[in-house]
Amino acid sequence: MEQKFDVIVVGAGHAGCEAAAACARMGARTCLVTMDMNKIAQMSCNPAVGGIAKGQMVREVDALGGHMGEVTDKCSIQFRMLNRSKGPAMWSPRAQCDRGKFIWAWREILENTPHLSIWQDQVKELLTETIYTPEGRQPEGPKVRVTGVRTYLDVTLRARCVIITAGTFLNGLMHIGRTQLPGGRTAEPPSLLLTESITQHGIKAGRMKTGTPVRIDGRSVDFSLMTEQPGDALPYKFSYLGNSRVLKQLPCWICFTNPEVHSTLREGLPDSPLYNGQIQSIGPRYCPSIETKLVTFADKEEHQLFLEPEGESTQEYYLNGFSSSLPIDIQMAALRKIPAFRNLQIYRPGYAIEYDYFDPQQLYATLESKIVEGLYLAGQVNGTTGYEEAAGQGIVAGINAALKCAGSDPFLMQRDESYIAVLIDDLVTKGVDEPYRMFTSRAEYRILLRQDNADARLTPKSYALGLASEERMRAWTEKDEHIRRILRFAEEFSVKANIINSTLEGMGEKPLAKGCKLIDILSRPTVTLQGMAGTLHKLAEVLDAIPSRKEEIIEAAEIQIKYRGYIERERQQAEKMKRLESIRIRGRFDYASLQSLSTEARQKLERIQPETLAQASRIPGVSPSDINVLLVLMNR
Repeated sequence: MEQKFDVIVVGAGHAGCEAAAACARMGARTCLVTMDMNKIAQMSCNPAVGGIAKGQMVREVDALGGHMGEVTDKCSIQFRMLNRSKGPAMWSPRAQCDRGKFIWAWREILENTPHLSIWQDQVKELLTETIYTPEGRQPEGPKVRVTGVRTYLDVTLRARCVIITAGTFLNGLMHIGRTQLPGGRTAEPPSLLLTESITQHGIKAGRMKTGTPVRIDGRSVDFSLMTEQPGDALPYKFSYLGNSRVLKQLPCWICFTNPEVHSTLREGLPDSPLYNGQIQSIGPRYCPSIETKLVTFADKEEHQLFLEPEGESTQEYYLNGFSSSLPIDIQMAALRKIPAFRNLQIYRPGYAIEYDYFDPQQLYATLESKIVEGLYLAGQVNGTTGYEEAAGQGIVAGINAALKCAGSDPFLMQRDESYIAVLIDDLVTKGVDEPYRMFTSRAEYRILLRQDNADARLTPKSYALGLASEERMRAWTEKDEHIRRILRFAEEFSVKANIINSTLEGMGEKPLAKGCKLIDILSRPTVTLQGMAGTLHKLAEVLDAIPSRKEEIIEAAEIQIKYRGYIERERQQAEKMKRLESIRIRGRFDYASLQSLSTEARQKLERIQPETLAQASRIPGVSPSDINVLLVLMNR
C-alpha cells in the first residue's frame, strides 16, 4: 500500500498535534502517524499546562493559531496565574487539566481539520533519495532529501517533508529499580529502528533521561492532614478565543516529606538506576527525582510535595515533586511515612525512562535538518523537556514544512518576538547537554515577551501566513483598538488635583500638588484604571464601551502604561541587536582558514554554520573579538 501527501508527521504528542494541524490548515495535504489514536496528545507526566515561561509559550502557540491553549481552557480543572507578586513580565498562567478530556478535545480538532489524515501505525524507516544538481553533480549542501516513511504494517507514505515528533519513544527504556522494560511510556511499546534509519545519514544522536512520579488512589489519602491549594477565583484563560473554564474546579493539596521518609528512600539507593550505574544518560536538572534531591540537598529534612487531581471525576492523583525510579516497595514504604499517606494505595509506581534525541545544532532555525533536506525535528527529539516547549517547536516545524511545500520563504522569529524563538535559537546555536527547559531568565527581552501581549506580537504574522483565522485576527484588531483608545485617553485627559486627591489619599497615595495628565497618575504602582473610573466619569465611559474581554484589555493597557519606560528601553536594545541579525554570513566564510579567529571559534563556526552575525555572537566560545574579526572581513 502506498499513499502520497505533502507532509508526514510522525508522532501525535504535543509537538506532532500542533505540527499536523498547522500544516493542514495552511493547505498542505498532511498525514499524522500515531501508534494509538486513543493516546493523541497524551499528557505523559503531569496533566498540567503552563508555568513559569511555559505559560507564555502556550499563549504564543495560541496567538499563532495553534490549539494547545484552546484545548487547555476546555479541560482545565484549576487555573492559577503564577508570580502575581512580581512584575507582569514574570506573570505565567498555569492550568491543571483533565487528562482524558484533553485527549478527546485534541482528537476532535484533528479529525475535523481539512487536509489532515490520521494513520494508526508505527514508522520504522525514513525514506530518502540522493540529490543531484541539473549538471549531475551533488550539491554542497544536503546530499539527500526525504521522500517519505515506511511503517511496520509495510505501508509506504510518500511526502516532500517529514516531521519527526517521537517524544520519548525512540528506543525508549523504562527503569523501576533494577527492573528494565522497553517502552515509550508505561504500557506502550518503544519505537525501534527509526533512530538508526535517521543516523545513517550522519545525523548525531544521544541518550537522555526523564522520569515521572507515582499515581495515587485518592480514596486512600487523608486530605485533612494536607494543606489545600485552591485555584484563582477570577476567570482567566490561555486562548485569546473561546470561553473560560467549563469544568468543575478542583483544589490541589500540599504536604511534605520528613526524616523518616528520607531514611527509607536512602535504603533503596543501592537499587536506584540513577546511582547503581544502570542509567548513564542525563536527566532534567530543574525537575529532579526525589532520590536526586536527597543526594544533592542532603541537609534538608523535608521537601514539598503537591498532590494534583488527574481529572474532574477520577480518583487518580499525581504526586508532583516525587519523581522516582526506586523499587516499588521502597516508593510505597517511604510514602506511607507521610501522615496523609498512611493507608496509601497506588495505581502505578514512578519510573525513569531513557530515550534517543538528535543534536539540535544540526538544524536550521526552521527546524529543518542541515543534512537531510525536507526532514524536520520537533519536541523532545531535539533534547527539550515539557509539553509547552514541544508545542512551540511543533507549530514552527509545521508552518515551515507547509511553506517549503508551497515554495515560499521560511517563517523565522527573532528573540525579541517570542519565547519560542528564544527556545529554538538556543537549541540550534548552543545545543544541549541536558534536557532543555524554558525559563524567563533565558530571554533577554522578557519585558517585551509578556503573556498578555502574545497576540500583538504574533497574530498578524500568523494571519499573513494563512494560519491564524479571520476570527482570531478580528479579536486581536478589536482588542488593539480598545487598548489604543485607553492609552490615548490617558495621555490627553487632564486631571485636577482637587477632584482626584481624596481618591488618591484613600489608596494610600500622595496627593497631587497640581493637575497633571491621567497617564502620570496611572504610572503609580497602586493606582488602577478601575480605581480611577469611580471618580473620573469620562474614564468610566471609555472602559464601559469595551463590549467583551474587558478585564483582559484593561490589564493589557495598564501594563503598557506602568511599564512604558522599561518597555521602550528594551525595545531599543532589541533594535540594536537586529542590526547584527540583518548581517547574513552563512556560506560567506571558510572558517577553518581564518587564522585570525580563535581555534574554538573556528571549530564551532565551521560546525554550526550560523545564519547571521547575531547568531554567531551567541555561540558559546565565540568571543566579541571573533565577531569583530568577522565584521572587518565583511567590510572588506
